[in-house]
Amino acid sequence: MESKTIHIASAADIDAAAHEFLALMGDETVYTFHGAMGAGKTTFISALVRALGVDPDEANSPSFAIVNEYRSDTTAELIYHFDLYRLDNLEEVMDIGFEDYLDSGALCLIEWPDLVEDILPDDTVNVEIKVNDDNSRDLIIG
Repeated sequence: MESKTIHIASAADIDAAAHEFLALMGDETVYTFHGAMGAGKTTFISALVRALGVDPDEANSPSFAIVNEYRSDTTAELIYHFDLYRLDNLEEVMDIGFEDYLDSGALCLIEWPDLVEDILPDDTVNVEIKVNDDNSRDLIIG
């Protein structure tokens, strides 16, 4: 994916931003999301999986489950959404079978990826969510 910035002026623009992001996605299957607590990583990923055809009632945070599995209603493809915030070390990540998810070919969307950066594929797409002074957000992709 080429380097690109998507500006999100307000929460009302999140779905449009998710569709813009979707249009930029290529063959890569692993995307990491970086940003401060409260920057909107989960909110954006929820909008993204809805744009990918996941039932809105299912698109929620995996904070307590570590990983949520979604299936697109439009393509039937699997999507994995990870929130690694509560894990303390790489061993805990490996215990959930993380590498199997990465090798599955399914789309993997990873919040708080610091613990796993050394084992991610070379074509992983990094996304930073930056909170601006006016409380808008910029998604910096690539």
